[in-house]
Amino acid sequence: MTALRRFLLLLALLPLPLMAGNLDSCALVRFTTTAGDITVALYNDTPLHRDNFLKLVREKYYDGLLFHRVIADFMIQAGDPDTRNAAAGTLLGEGGPGYTIHEEILYPAHYHKRGALAAAREGDDVNPEMRSSGSQFYIVWGKRQTMDQIENYQQSMRENSDWQFEVPDNILGDYEKVGGTPWLDGAYTVFGEVTDGLETVEKIQNVRTDRHDRPKTDVRIVKAEVIREHL
Repeated sequence: MTALRRFLLLLALLPLPLMAGNLDSCALVRFTTTAGDITVALYNDTPLHRDNFLKLVREKYYDGLLFHRVIADFMIQAGDPDTRNAAAGTLLGEGGPGYTIHEEILYPAHYHKRGALAAAREGDDVNPEMRSSGSQFYIVWGKRQTMDQIENYQQSMRENSDWQFEVPDNILGDYEKVGGTPWLDGAYTVFGEVTDGLETVEKIQNVRTDRHDRPKTDVRIVKAEVIREHL
């Protein structure tokens, strides 16, 4: 068992409230977009991602960028600097700041419930360490899961992990009653969540897109700003 898997096993045995922390102590970032505002809290137990995200926001890195990949009932994605002045029909999604970030995957403390903020990354075939993009992120929408889907998810997590535990009831409940993308758990770093503006996320994920999942009418981040520092 790898050190990472041993660490994840330890996390699985800890009470979730102690791991998740208090959102009142988290930094808040507000995105003003052409579709409305979205406010996200950045978790304190994923400090590499938190601090990098805050740095980019302060540098105005996200100002003017598009939500370049949008899939209904799944997620909305942004953070590619090549989207700032991209012509219509341009294939997007490969840009970044020139570096990646060490993964901070803390499942089951953080998981892909609706509203989760997570880091995009290259696939396992070229990125076996699961390092995150230095700037691209996605916000989960995701369908509500049926009990059969939840049971299959539970079984899959048991069979494909080096640690053995029952998926906590709060996670199962969120996927059944709220929605999310459970098949991404344990594979991508979740480092925050939407605290205000889920209606904007819903509006964006419902827009018409082309065959590359780019919105046919651009959805742009007008401004990103830190509205509260972390404690």
